[in-house]
Amino acid sequence: MTGHIFREVVEEHWGALEAAPTSSERSLRVSQLPVVTDQGDLVAAVDHDGFRHVLVPVHSHLKIRSGLDGPVLRLRKRPLEDEETYQTYADLACLRTDLNDLFTELCADILDATGKLPNNPVKALYRVLDRWKALFQPQGAVLGPEQLAGLFGELLVLDRLLQLDSSAHRLWRGPGGHHHDFTTGNLAVEVKTSAKGEGRRPRVHGLDQLDAPEGGTLCLAWFRLHRAIGASSGVGFLELLEHTLRSCDDESALLELLAQAGYRSVDADQYRDVRYVVDEERWYEVTPDFPTLTTRALGAAGVPISVLDVEYTIDLSGETPVPMAPAAVSGTIDRMIQEPA
Repeated sequence: MTGHIFREVVEEHWGALEAAPTSSERSLRVSQLPVVTDQGDLVAAVDHDGFRHVLVPVHSHLKIRSGLDGPVLRLRKRPLEDEETYQTYADLACLRTDLNDLFTELCADILDATGKLPNNPVKALYRVLDRWKALFQPQGAVLGPEQLAGLFGELLVLDRLLQLDSSAHRLWRGPGGHHHDFTTGNLAVEVKTSAKGEGRRPRVHGLDQLDAPEGGTLCLAWFRLHRAIGASSGVGFLELLEHTLRSCDDESALLELLAQAGYRSVDADQYRDVRYVVDEERWYEVTPDFPTLTTRALGAAGVPISVLDVEYTIDLSGETPVPMAPAAVSGTIDRMIQEPA
């Protein structure tokens, strides 16, 4: 079906429901829409107050995205049952009848998107909502060269985690302000990148960035990157980003993390030609003899902590500290997936 036909279909269903007798306060008048997913059919509905709804079937255990709670749109989880069936839905409602025409356009997009992604209808719903939301986002500053390289390094690690667990984005805590980029609580990974020609000299921001979790383990993942020229070498920034989105079971949650990290999908064209070659990769376990400057170490040495906004550079160019073996790196990634977050 085309977008024009979807608009006609959903309007026809809502019109018939609005002509039916008013439902009770907690009930909906419902009508199945001609869009089938693996979880069931989409449903049009009208409530006691005359507000229009579109319901997308979801698994009963699925948690619905929060934050959309009026005054125009409201998204919540809703079960519907009759004598024979019980089905849970993501219920999107328009709470202003004067905006029904715009809601029709939005729902036509939702019907089209879920029809094209029947195995994951709620992901299709979120994609449409995020696309519409992007229309009203102001233009912001794009990522600078250092920020972009740093985010690329974090995505390299995230991509490996997602290959083992499609919900591993929950371990990416750096964008939310945590002092470690990835953590389960007992195990943390901090990611650093350096440009070609800079040596193995990552820059550390703050006294807690290389402070291991209490009673736990911290690893430093370091990548030497250089910007590739042309499309024949390296990995594209957007290529890696899109791969992580496809691997993730909650695309909208990952997009929110990316936004916190400074990337917004509306700026994608700004990064279209950005590609990196990974010249070198080393992982280190941050043991007591690792070159760090931390709150814990200074406290143990009896040094009063009265200095703020500390930044420093560590030199990993020598024979020590010794990097982790590939098997130990793989074991660390496996352990992150297996440990409770």
